Amino acid sequence: MTKSIITLVALMAFSSLCTAAETNTKEKNSKEFETSKNLDIFNSLYKELDMFYVDSIRPEKEIKNGIDAMLDNLDPYTTYIPESEMDNLKFMTTGEYAGVGAVIGERKGKIYVTEIYEGMPAYKSGLKVGDVFLEIDGKSLEGKTTSQASELLRGDAKTTVTVLVSRPGVEKPIKKEIIRDKISISPVPYAAVMDNKVGYVNLTGFTDKSADIFKENFLDLKAKGIESLVIDLRNNPGGILSEAVKITNLFVEKKSTIVYTKGKVKQWDETYKATRDPIDRTIPIVVLVNRNSASAAEILAGALQDLDRAVIVGERTYGKGLVQTTRDLPYGGNLKVTIAKYYIPSGRCIQAIDYTHRSEDGFVRRIPDSLTTEFKTAKGRVVRDGGGINPDLFVEPEKNATVSYYLYTNSLIFDYVNEFQKEHATIAPVSDFKFTDYEGFKNFVKGRNFTYKLKTEEILNSLKDVAKEEGYLDLSKDEFAALEKKLSHDLDKDLDLFRDEITELISLEIVKRYYYQRGETAEMLKKDKVYTQALELLKDKQRYDSMLTPKEKENAAQTSKK
Repeated sequence: MTKSIITLVALMAFSSLCTAAETNTKEKNSKEFETSKNLDIFNSLYKELDMFYVDSIRPEKEIKNGIDAMLDNLDPYTTYIPESEMDNLKFMTTGEYAGVGAVIGERKGKIYVTEIYEGMPAYKSGLKVGDVFLEIDGKSLEGKTTSQASELLRGDAKTTVTVLVSRPGVEKPIKKEIIRDKISISPVPYAAVMDNKVGYVNLTGFTDKSADIFKENFLDLKAKGIESLVIDLRNNPGGILSEAVKITNLFVEKKSTIVYTKGKVKQWDETYKATRDPIDRTIPIVVLVNRNSASAAEILAGALQDLDRAVIVGERTYGKGLVQTTRDLPYGGNLKVTIAKYYIPSGRCIQAIDYTHRSEDGFVRRIPDSLTTEFKTAKGRVVRDGGGINPDLFVEPEKNATVSYYLYTNSLIFDYVNEFQKEHATIAPVSDFKFTDYEGFKNFVKGRNFTYKLKTEEILNSLKDVAKEEGYLDLSKDEFAALEKKLSHDLDKDLDLFRDEITELISLEIVKRYYYQRGETAEMLKKDKVYTQALELLKDKQRYDSMLTPKEKENAAQTSKK
């Protein structure tokens, strides 16, 4: 009887396995058939359009639109990169390209220089911020876009590009011959010893060799006697995952798990550990983050948080826990495809948006806090998944006044600094520089007939439109008039009220003209609220240590002292 039961169970199990295998085979065949069928339909549809549509069809444009529409249903990081855009991909991963080393922008149909990189060909040629391009290699820039102008400026290293520019305050156009070169943008534009022996490193991206450059700067700061470190990852969009791992390895014990990835294809499952002994096990570290710190920046911040090796200060980060790789396509193109999710040492994934579940209109939402899960750091502090990296010390971000926003976006500050630069060949060192001619700036703004609208005014006008539609406008006209009077802005009043904020924006633009990216960062730190909070924390060792201690252990320690 027992043998019969065992035999029956074995047969049932075998039958189930066969059924499952048959089901999987059917599903696989069905999927392959659907794929083949729909590719055949797409191919036939395009041929019919090409033959019979009333106007000519451009294959590179229409098929690219079809590809983009298909990928748009996935996540925003899975993208098709045609051969013509491969230079941009190379720049994103290496930080290098061949060109002149300048940033250009467009306003009122004119393309002008908005930023110069120190030591690069544009800098060496004497090109200046504010110069307006008239011609590039004899080709007029009239009607051209910034991307078209950028293509003309780029080229092979050691080749020459001739530009004709107009410059504020100079009557005749200026011709410049610029020898293109390999442009390498450092991921560390500024590193310095600050007050109280605090080392500061501004890390702007994770391109090839970022870890080596960061290490070199850190060792230089150590040689100068720093006793604590601030790593600024604000507005860092991320980049190469392995570079973030290498930088984390500088501060955590060998064999520590830093990050691991999980994907549909097992070959993408990988665990990244610290492979070397750290170069500093004990230096107090504060990492600065904001809502634009993403991807590899979140791996560095999150790993240091999970391993209780640094205090995170600022805002909650972006929440990108997805890993991409590139796959070669025919004719020089490339597919950048999301292959896995990454998980930091506590086991949490910080991906904040679920792209796999969309509403009927295609909208995706952030994962609500109520659906996130608790995890523990190495020492037992509570951290959560699904919403970026939450800072240990939250600092409310500063918001610019409306008048400041419009002064900046309408290029009033940019144009004023063009005039300032004409009259000042040099300025004081960044540490001593102070902008003092605010009255001159006010007169400049008034002379340009600058106007702007407050958001409250826009909302009030919308409310008046609704009240008119519903027949209540006449009944409420006195109330609306009183509210309009209270909310109407006064340029003189706003310029005086937000003087300090506007002065900071002007100072940043001036310093960037004379001392470039390193000067801009140094000037920004003078009144940086988040950075100031980091300094105060590093001065207070007891408070710093308490932030890396689980609350229950901290409370127990305080009770035992009593």
